[in-house]
Amino acid sequence: MRIIAQRVSEASVTVDGEIVGEIGKGLLLLVGIGREDDDADLQYLVEKIANLRIFEDDHGKMNLSLLQTSKQVLAVSQFTLYANTRKGRRPSFLDSAPPEIAEPMFEKFLQRLESEGLLVRKGVFGANMMVKIFNDGPVTIVLDSSERHLPRK
Repeated sequence: MRIIAQRVSEASVTVDGEIVGEIGKGLLLLVGIGREDDDADLQYLVEKIANLRIFEDDHGKMNLSLLQTSKQVLAVSQFTLYANTRKGRRPSFLDSAPPEIAEPMFEKFLQRLESEGLLVRKGVFGANMMVKIFNDGPVTIVLDSSERHLPRK
């Protein structure tokens, strides 16, 4: 799985002119699910997101996690995170999980975030969405579950 996590002061998702999900201070997550992803990938990123210390403490240091602050998440499915641009000029999305696999995994991901005690809002899977963000910092972190296999430095 690949996730772009953006610390936001507010964010919303609109589909067909209607806001379907919105949060105040928290994290906007653009979530890509790959063809080879499994439950271990999902759980790794749930724990990483809930505990990632990217919110400022009273001294202005990024020292607090989502669990210690607003607890708000807006998640948007984003198959384009698996775009392969190595050949030619048109991206290939063959590494992205097909919708019949990606959608249930995305929903499971959201349920696991909620089970961590987070308030989760979402976009509409597969819809054409307009995402409005106020990136705070800006702080943008790229997370990839394939990193769980790499040795720590």
